[in-house]
Amino acid sequence: MQNFIKIFKYATPFVLYGLGYLSFTKSGWYTWTPLLYVFLMVPLVELFIAPNPANLDTAEEQLAKANKWYDVVLWCTVPFQYFLLYTFLTHIGSSQSISDTIGSIIGMGLLCGAFGINVAHELGHRTNKFEQFLAKSLLLSSLYMHFFIEHNKGHHKHVATPEDPSTAKFKQTVYAFWIQTFIGTYISAWHIAIEDAKKKKGFLPAIFNEMMLFQCIQLGLVLLIYLNFGFTITIYFIIAAFVGAILLETVNYIEHYGLQREKGSSALFERVQPHHSWNSNHIIGRLMLFELSRHSDHHYMASRKYQVLRNMDEAPQMPTGYPGMIILSLFPPLWFKVMHQQMRKYRLLPNN
Repeated sequence: MQNFIKIFKYATPFVLYGLGYLSFTKSGWYTWTPLLYVFLMVPLVELFIAPNPANLDTAEEQLAKANKWYDVVLWCTVPFQYFLLYTFLTHIGSSQSISDTIGSIIGMGLLCGAFGINVAHELGHRTNKFEQFLAKSLLLSSLYMHFFIEHNKGHHKHVATPEDPSTAKFKQTVYAFWIQTFIGTYISAWHIAIEDAKKKKGFLPAIFNEMMLFQCIQLGLVLLIYLNFGFTITIYFIIAAFVGAILLETVNYIEHYGLQREKGSSALFERVQPHHSWNSNHIIGRLMLFELSRHSDHHYMASRKYQVLRNMDEAPQMPTGYPGMIILSLFPPLWFKVMHQQMRKYRLLPNN
C-alpha cells in the first residue's frame, strides 16, 4: 500500500489534464481553470507548505529504480496528451467567446509545457528507443522537437557557460533571455544534427539529418491539422504550442539564472556541480513537474530517473516553487532583488 501511494502521488499532475478537458469543453471561468490552478492556487498553497529536502535511503532508492510503475505513469502522458490535443482542436472555434478561446489556448499551452515538453525531457534522457520515441511524440505535440537534440547534446554539455543559450546571464531579464534561447537553441540543434550526420558519413548531412526530419514531421502535423480543422484552428494550435515553449524556456531561465562554471588551468570549464543549478524542494511544484525542480541532481547525474532525484546540500535553493518563481521572473526588478539576495546568501554573485 505504501509503495502504491508513493507511485500514485506522481499521478497527481494528471489533474491538469482534467482541468484542460474542462477548459476545452466548457465555457466561462472553466476555460481558465488550468491557468488558475498552476499560477494562482499552487503558488499560494506553496507559501504555507515547508519545502521537503528529505531523500530516499539506499534501500528505498533501489526499490524505486526497479519499479516500472514509475515509468508507466510517464508513458500514460502520451495518449492523454493526444486525446486532449484532439479535444482542443474539435471544441475550440467560432462558437466560443474571445475570452473562452484565449483561456482554452492558454490551457493547451500549459499542457504543451508541463507534459509535452517536461515529460519528454525526462523520457528523452532514457537510453531505450521506446521511451525516446515517446519523448519525441510528446515534443511533436508542442512543435518543439529540436529540444530532444539540443537539450541532451548541447545544454547538458555547456550549461552555466556563455556557450549555452539556455543559461540566463546575470542581470539578464527573462524577456531578453527568451530571444537568446529561442534563436540560440534552434541554431545549436541544427549544428549538432549536421555534425552528427557528418560523423555517420551520411549523404548530404546538411539536408539529411535528424533536425531536418523533425522539421518535416512537425510540418506534417501542422498540415494535417490544417486539412482537418482549417486555418484558424491551426493558428490556435501554433499559439498554444508557443505558450508551452515560453513556459519551458522560462523554467530554463529560473533554473540556471546567473550561475557560472569556472575555467581551470587547462582553459576547460569545470565539471557541472550541484551549485550550477537552482533547486526547489517545494513539494507541489516537485510533483507537478515530476521532480524537475530537483534540478541540481539532474545536471550532476542526468541518467538518474525522476523518482530518485536527490536534494543536494550544495545546491542553491529557490525561495519558492517553480510556479511562483515563474511569476516572479516576469517582474525583473523584483526578480533581481530576490534572486541577487539568494546569490549573496550562497556566495554565487559573479566577480564581474
